[in-house]
Amino acid sequence: MDFVETRLRVRYAETDQMGVVYHANYLIWMEVGRVEYCRAAGMVYRDLELEGTLLAVAEVNCRYILPARYDEEVIVRTSLGESNARMLRFEYAIEDASSGTALATGFTKHVFCDRDFKPRKLPEKYRALFGLA
Repeated sequence: MDFVETRLRVRYAETDQMGVVYHANYLIWMEVGRVEYCRAAGMVYRDLELEGTLLAVAEVNCRYILPARYDEEVIVRTSLGESNARMLRFEYAIEDASSGTALATGFTKHVFCDRDFKPRKLPEKYRALFGLA
């Protein structure tokens, strides 16, 4: 799977005093995109957690290009950039839905761990979903 598109409409509560989306909300949009990517790949993130495997954020990057504003629709394009049995790196491209203008790009890197945050491998049954044999 190349990427998954998730459409979101900017809510008033997501904007700051300047009328643009507050920077931290882009990270929330990335999370929405990541969860939808996993769902499209055939894995419900909640089920993975119920089985005792967490996907902890180890690194985040976001490059802001242009501001998003209240009531605009944005598209979050999520793809899998890198993967192995212990880590996943997701890539994001956020753009204005009406014009296709790039708003932000970024990535998140995640490590698999147990509930005590000790590293572990992704369970076998999920590996093929992320291109792992």
